[in-house]
Amino acid sequence: MSSGKTLLIVDDSRVARLMLRSFISAMRPEWHIVEAEDGEKAIALTTTETPHYATLDYNMPGMNGMELAEILAASFPDLKMTLLTANIQEPVQQRAAALGIDFVAKPITEKSCAKIVELLGE
Repeated sequence: MSSGKTLLIVDDSRVARLMLRSFISAMRPEWHIVEAEDGEKAIALTTTETPHYATLDYNMPGMNGMELAEILAASFPDLKMTLLTANIQEPVQQRAAALGIDFVAKPITEKSCAKIVELLGE
């Protein structure tokens, strides 16, 4: 873990989390990757892990990815986030942009993961 960077993946789909982990670990093997299936678990996880980066699904049980992003940004002002979702409606993209969150449309592919890594600044 030479870079000391931690990526938080938050998605209610286990398959999505596995795909993200697989593609991103291949691109950035030095990153420490942690996962949560919803916003509540993600917040709990940040009591023991300090994320540098986060990928957030939009549609999840409980709070959505945008609500989670606002909470995470308050606790981790330097956290770089991407909203990774199939919900590509313009208002969602505009709200993400207003919060300083990059937007990447699903499906999860090697190309979309490369875009995430690029947007996170690595």
